[in-house]
Amino acid sequence: MSTFPNQAAPSNTSMAPTFLLVGMPGLSAVPSWWTIRLLTIYLLSALGNGTILWITALDPTLHRPMYFFLFLLSVSDVGLATALMPTLLGLAFAGVHAVPASACLLQMFFVHVFSVMESSVLLAMALDRALAICRPLHYPRLLTNDVISKMGLAIAFRCLGLHLPLPFLLANMSYCHPQVLTHSYCLHPDIAHLACPGAWSAVYSLFVVLSAMGLDPLLIFFSYGLIGRVLQGLGSREERWKAGQTCAAHLSAVLLFYMPMILLALIDCLRVPVPQPAHTLLSYVHFLLPPLINPILYSIKMKEIRERILKRLQPKKVGCAQ
Repeated sequence: MSTFPNQAAPSNTSMAPTFLLVGMPGLSAVPSWWTIRLLTIYLLSALGNGTILWITALDPTLHRPMYFFLFLLSVSDVGLATALMPTLLGLAFAGVHAVPASACLLQMFFVHVFSVMESSVLLAMALDRALAICRPLHYPRLLTNDVISKMGLAIAFRCLGLHLPLPFLLANMSYCHPQVLTHSYCLHPDIAHLACPGAWSAVYSLFVVLSAMGLDPLLIFFSYGLIGRVLQGLGSREERWKAGQTCAAHLSAVLLFYMPMILLALIDCLRVPVPQPAHTLLSYVHFLLPPLINPILYSIKMKEIRERILKRLQPKKVGCAQ
């Protein structure tokens, strides 16, 4: 039996003042277990990404295109994890299922802004790696500081410009279903599915999804196709290994971010009979695992980042008094 209050499905109404969220089935019986893990994931994500931000901002030798994009990736990871936490912790701590519509729309806005930012940064990093490997002689001339600054502004404009209209569009739509969402946080597709059929903003919503989450992975994998072709032409296995290692962390981050999303899309499109707990868990993996794992990947795979972190953590030697 549902734990939510009964809501009659309206025939055609404006947005109700609250949305109802669902948590991971079965976790209501063990709230302390769930809460401890959520807090641990968030704190480790904040610590790891904060370290990357600290190192790349303070070390002038890391003020290069690849590390600028890594800085932006850490910003998007921290922002995404922070945007998700209010409702996740509310459910875990106190079982708060009802969330005001305004807070839900605000959370939805930031979750999607930082998701598109992460996708855009991963695309920019793929372009950076493709130019560095396919056009090494032209790389410094193509990716100048001015070009990098414009790319950063384009990423910001894309994130904000695409999603700024969405909360206002959703707030003014007519709703024909009870406002019960299928996740522990507010997502645009979840809210849009509650609207009456034929809502005019559906076209805009589809454009937003396809222009970011649909196009970006295609362009990223196309970039890696070009990189793979160049690597095949290199003379020795050692040269191929050395060049490929520069892409290892980024490719791992790409797979970590997109694979759960692609699996969720396939499950929904093909109507695969997946249990709701598994579907919900896959959604958590998509949003929460990249902020946790990305700093570890880049610290392990990128020698310069690892060396700078170890150098900063080493205690400074103090000369002994004579």
